[in-house]
Amino acid sequence: MGFNVDNLITITFTLFAVIDIVGSIPLLISLKEKMGGIRALPATLISGGLMILFLLVGENFLSILDLDVKSFAIGGSIVIFLLGLEMVLGHEIFKGDADAKSGTVVPIAFPIIAGSGTLTTIISLKANYEETYILAGILLNLIIVFAVLKSLKWIERVLGKAGLTAIRKFFGVILLAIAVKIFASNLSEFGK
Repeated sequence: MGFNVDNLITITFTLFAVIDIVGSIPLLISLKEKMGGIRALPATLISGGLMILFLLVGENFLSILDLDVKSFAIGGSIVIFLLGLEMVLGHEIFKGDADAKSGTVVPIAFPIIAGSGTLTTIISLKANYEETYILAGILLNLIIVFAVLKSLKWIERVLGKAGLTAIRKFFGVILLAIAVKIFASNLSEFGK
């Protein structure tokens, strides 16, 4: 079977929407000012390491907890749905930790880039897609994350507040649709 570009695009856009690096720009700019700068490469590498580690051993971790991927995918789809709802409605559902003293690792690499929503999504995607596609989607998103971290001020100037809001809402709707798809495809397996 050949390489499926559609799978790669779906995974890449799903992770892009969940990571929401564009929607995090105002927060990242604020943190950059508080911390005297953001170290883009270490933040990208640490968050990537967390995502890849969870891709590779997340399933084993679940089995220790006596959970299967399909159950986790359904739970994850609910989290993804709520994240999408939060993006579309503009109301905070998940409370973030505002302590920026730890810098690169906390809160930038985790939980802003590789947060619980991202890690949940990676496991949820494993129920429907091959690891190779998910790994490729992660790597493509890390390139985007690095580029955004390196050019925060320029992006903010170009998009403006209205542009950032529009992009966040657009990806929120995409997340809602993806969450419904993951939920429905994994729920049908429970009766079997």
